[in-house]
Amino acid sequence: MSTPRLEAQSVRKQFPGVLALDGVSMQLAAGEVLAIVGENGAGKSTLMKILGGLYSPDAGEIRLEGQPVRFGNVNDAMNAGISLIHQELNLAENLSVAANIFLGRERLAGRLWLRERPMTSEARKLLKRVGLPDALVHTTVGHLAPGQKQLVEIARALSLNARVIIMDEPTSSLTQTETDRLYQVIDDLRASGVSIIYISHRLAEVKRCADRVTVLRDGRNAGELAKSEISHDAIVRLMVGRDLKSFYPRSGRVARDGPPTLELKNVTFAGGPTQPISFSMCAGEIVGMAGLVGAGRTELAEAMFGIRAITGGEVFIDSKAVKIQHSSDAVEAGLSMAPEDRRLNGLVLEKSVQFNLSLPNLDRLSTNGIVSRRKELASSNDLCERLRVKTPSVHQVVGLLSGGNQQKVVLGKWLARTPRVLILDEPTRGVDVGARSEIYGLMDKLAAEGVAVWMISSDLEEVLGMSDRVLVLHEGKLAGELNRDELSEEAVMRLATGAL
Repeated sequence: MSTPRLEAQSVRKQFPGVLALDGVSMQLAAGEVLAIVGENGAGKSTLMKILGGLYSPDAGEIRLEGQPVRFGNVNDAMNAGISLIHQELNLAENLSVAANIFLGRERLAGRLWLRERPMTSEARKLLKRVGLPDALVHTTVGHLAPGQKQLVEIARALSLNARVIIMDEPTSSLTQTETDRLYQVIDDLRASGVSIIYISHRLAEVKRCADRVTVLRDGRNAGELAKSEISHDAIVRLMVGRDLKSFYPRSGRVARDGPPTLELKNVTFAGGPTQPISFSMCAGEIVGMAGLVGAGRTELAEAMFGIRAITGGEVFIDSKAVKIQHSSDAVEAGLSMAPEDRRLNGLVLEKSVQFNLSLPNLDRLSTNGIVSRRKELASSNDLCERLRVKTPSVHQVVGLLSGGNQQKVVLGKWLARTPRVLILDEPTRGVDVGARSEIYGLMDKLAAEGVAVWMISSDLEEVLGMSDRVLVLHEGKLAGELNRDELSEEAVMRLATGAL
């Protein structure tokens, strides 16, 4: 057997109160795509940060081309040919795309002058390689959509000519079309001999991309799957130590008879298309909303929640016309929203679980303007128990929780208000498979209780698995609607791309 390009042997890493890695081992061959999967807290990110030079192992050894290596920082790893693409975007928003690609490695003429022309030329080639228009080369990164930013991150990694590229949740902000483009990039890299470590909670991606799968559980090796052994059930079994019998639950929910719970009639909004949008949702159904990045799904939801101005048309909740000028108007009308970026817009990360759960519910926890600490504690404990939030206590800082548990807190703060309509924008982005199953179960339960659930998702597998109906947007316009018996990946993508 040839010498592995990259190898970890019995790696151990401990943080105060947490044993993150306990004797983890892995091997990566030249030109191989190795998927490393596991629930949040399994140790994936810690291992990747050790390989990428952010952490040093407490014990064990890292070998590159058979030789022991020890990286003191990220530059050491990059100089050795290892590039780590983080899940959280790490771009300078005020600089151009080209400047970001070469940030810290600028081409200089002398000591002071930048060689703009060769950097621009190479940046254009890299953008084409990841499926972005080369015209974006001078665009300020802050003006790009989240999916475009993720692709710029990948282009920057490709510019390093790395022998090993670590991709941590690379498709978390990408649509299916962009994900398919990434698959092509990965295939090209594999063919050219580049080794890739691929981390994803989306198991369909793992099956598509990986030559082999290494599974971590609770900081230890849980098992390994060869290409022929890779399947959804096999991965889940190793990840969580049990079978998930019903990944996309359907508790026999049926949309209620009677008028719609939410109805939009000829609605236009700031930053949206000139063509108005009309659709409705009934109590007890989950309506998925699909579309490519830039299709306007999030912008429409923001308008419904008072973040963007509604410039025309009418909105009805339970057949009653409502005027939404501010988020408080939406909440008062019975509409709640879990945003796409929970860390930026959904949580106060440095505050406790209890603080975050209480924040939109202070009117219900107060008497004569004074918050009852007893009611607040009781409500927070009840929500954590109901949602099975894994936290030492409700006083834990929410920023220290896993992604899945943070998402549960975002949902919990609105469930306390018993919403009529719940908007979920990318509800399982960056969430592990076990927590996903729990969130899907919660969505199913809410729908069964009569809540109208509006789910915006770029994960087609999720859209097809959970939706009773799917609305598809294309360039801000409603391109079509698919009933449950009409749903397929091809049908959704045909509408999303504007095909007739």
